[in-house]
Amino acid sequence: IEFLGKKLSAPVMVSGMTGGVDIAEQVNRDIAMAAEELGLAMGLGSQRAMIENPELQRTYYDRDIAPKMLLIGNIGVSHIKNYSIEQLEKMVLDVGADALAIHINPAQESMQLEGDTDFSGMLEKINEISRSFSKPVYVKEVGHGFSREIAKKISRTNIQAIDVQGAGGTSWVGIDSLRGRKKLGEVFWDFGVPTVASIVECRSAFEGKIIASGGIHTGLDIAKAIALGADLASIARPVFLAQQSGGKEAVKEFLEQTILELKTAMFLVGARNIEELKNRPLTFTGKTRQWLLSRGFEIEKFGVRK
Repeated sequence: IEFLGKKLSAPVMVSGMTGGVDIAEQVNRDIAMAAEELGLAMGLGSQRAMIENPELQRTYYDRDIAPKMLLIGNIGVSHIKNYSIEQLEKMVLDVGADALAIHINPAQESMQLEGDTDFSGMLEKINEISRSFSKPVYVKEVGHGFSREIAKKISRTNIQAIDVQGAGGTSWVGIDSLRGRKKLGEVFWDFGVPTVASIVECRSAFEGKIIASGGIHTGLDIAKAIALGADLASIARPVFLAQQSGGKEAVKEFLEQTILELKTAMFLVGARNIEELKNRPLTFTGKTRQWLLSRGFEIEKFGVRK
């Protein structure tokens, strides 16, 4: 596929997870080397730490070992009001990133004792950055998904993609609540739009690229996500676990297995390429069917339409 101006060997990227701490340097480098060799994309964790302390740039920098890889920079939407366009441009340039992801994380911030829950004017700020930035810009959630209504609002900006990061994968509410607001986190642990529903909701309201993430573990998960309307999928926790167990080689082995699973799923449904996979017939059952019907989607014999 082609994504943000670069060709990928498969519709797979590793989601941004870490940076700004010593352990992150090796984690990011192992992932970068594997992604470079396989022709995949990789995101970085929030780069706010390196803006505040430039010495931490080394924990994000991978261009020396991955010169061709599609690399995505990262900053939080609640933090962009604190920095100028020039500072964000420098942040991306300093790591050699090809694009910028702005993560939208109200639930996560609300769990942090020091969290910033002032999201006023953020849509306008996203619009400003997306229209003036020198690199492509997209938005992503952090485990709680986007609804159709939010996707419609975002579509009025110049962002290039939506990474749904729906409920069903790692809960950053859960993680951050362990740092101070445990009881609050227990209530909102799985709050949000499930990944499957978020893909359908976003696709109905947004014409740009859709990244499926939030509980993606296998190539079969990726195949289902693309059939639902996503263009590619992003994986986090399974890649991190692979890196922790065996470094770069374990990451590469996991990603190769994932791509094999995707190819096998495509073979079994008769899809010769990604475009054909997007048009495979679908069957909705259980909670997903209930969700989509309750949200006004008309489920036909094969597929969904609004």
